[in-house]
Amino acid sequence: MSIRSKIVMVVLPIMIVTIVLTGAASYFVASTGVTRITREFLDFKSSELQKYADSQWNLLVSNDLTDRPEMVQASQAGVETFAASIVRSPTELIFAFDSSGKITMSTRSVELKPDETQQLVDLFNAKSSGLVNLTIEGVSRVGKGFYFLPFQWYFLITEERSAFYRDVNSITYTTLYIVLGSSLIAVLLLILFARRLTSPLRKIAGTMREIISSSDLTSRVAVEYHDETGTLAHTFNIMLSELERAYNQIKSYAFKAVLAKKKETKIRNIFQKYVPQELIDQFFRNPESMLVGDNRVLSVLFSDIRSFTTISEAMKPDDLVNTLNRYFSRMVDTIMAHGGIIDKYIGDAIMAFFGAPVKHEDDAFQSVLAGLDMCDALKQFNAEQEAAGVPPFRIGVGINYGVVTVGNIGTEKKMDYTVIGDMVNLASRLEGLTKQYREELLISESLHMKVKDRLPWRFLDTVAVKGKTRGVRIYTVKRELTEQEKQIWGVHNRAMDAYYLRDFKHAREMFEDVLGSAPEDHMATEMRSRCLTYEKTPPARDWTGVEIMHTK
Repeated sequence: MSIRSKIVMVVLPIMIVTIVLTGAASYFVASTGVTRITREFLDFKSSELQKYADSQWNLLVSNDLTDRPEMVQASQAGVETFAASIVRSPTELIFAFDSSGKITMSTRSVELKPDETQQLVDLFNAKSSGLVNLTIEGVSRVGKGFYFLPFQWYFLITEERSAFYRDVNSITYTTLYIVLGSSLIAVLLLILFARRLTSPLRKIAGTMREIISSSDLTSRVAVEYHDETGTLAHTFNIMLSELERAYNQIKSYAFKAVLAKKKETKIRNIFQKYVPQELIDQFFRNPESMLVGDNRVLSVLFSDIRSFTTISEAMKPDDLVNTLNRYFSRMVDTIMAHGGIIDKYIGDAIMAFFGAPVKHEDDAFQSVLAGLDMCDALKQFNAEQEAAGVPPFRIGVGINYGVVTVGNIGTEKKMDYTVIGDMVNLASRLEGLTKQYREELLISESLHMKVKDRLPWRFLDTVAVKGKTRGVRIYTVKRELTEQEKQIWGVHNRAMDAYYLRDFKHAREMFEDVLGSAPEDHMATEMRSRCLTYEKTPPARDWTGVEIMHTK
């Protein structure tokens, strides 16, 4: 809403209210005056009629004629004649009625409606002597009456209401016309005055729109008045000068920022081939933090192509490179799709980690999903390999979860963002154990604890890897199992519990049940063999079931 409209909206109601109040006051004054005149007029006639009726009755009393009906009727006729004589207008009506509402005397003939008769009965019972409003023959009337006991009549002197209040109605209509006319004139004048008052503001707004559309800060507003609007225009011109100066500085800064952005983009494009994208983002946000190491709980993944040397010897160098690039492309895309960071390539092996430099709530779970998806992606890759007449790849994936040291490691000339620690070594050992346990994917006990409620798992063994004496439980997982696999894995896990409780006979029987459903199951075969050995030659009392491994 414009200021001009607001001025009209504020001032106009004030003017209209003033006019309306003036008209209303005039109406009430006129109405009160007419009511007072009406009361006096009717009081006078009522008093005269009552005096005449009293004189007629007194005449009968003084002559001892009250018990003669014909004389009483003559007296009533005389009152009626007197009433007719004091009527001064064709709309005036004087009549009398009894307790039933029946008209006993009237200055002219009257035809009452049923509801009007009830009005008369109510008046008779109330015997009111004040000013009353009633309807006779469907016409609204004002009247004043009195009860005359000798006749047991109620006399009523009335006049049509319009006869008294015609001028009041005229005043009302005149007031309405004045209000409407005054309001129209007020609106026109207010619009003209408001337009003139807001003209400087419109010019300032117009200049603003011109500047916005053209981006030309050299425009200025003319100062027309030496008042608040003039001060506003002058201040606006000063602001434009400052904005113009600031705009020139901003353009200079923007040009420098564009150059810096292009330089940053160039650096990103170069280094994201060697360094994880999230690491680059963190470096640009806080370069100093990248020089500090940090202990972090995360997942470390190792994968390796089995018998790669044999495969490479059967392929031409260029075919081998193209095949490896296609393989790495699928594996890397799979790892990164689950939030993983590629740490390095070690020949045909891949090292990745989940949880740095950006930590997520489900890094452990995502690392296992990445391993499972790598195995699925390998199946599609091998289908292409077989179609091209190239030997398929077989991989092993080992994943561990625990505390590692993560950060930039190296020298000023060459640094790598990587993870180190025993947990990293264990992940590498798990990848090596996939060959011995004939599983594509192995996870550690710490990672198993994070995902056991979300994925089906199979407990394989407790091993002490090379260089360690403390045993670590290892597991394999899948996204989902067939009905046969559910049965086999369930029996196998219960058999493992019996095995570590030294109940080798019961454990052997359950492993044999597994072999009954899956004769080629490697782990069931291996564990059945161990149970047979321990049944014949029980292990020492301090036996914990740990198998010492001598893999890489």
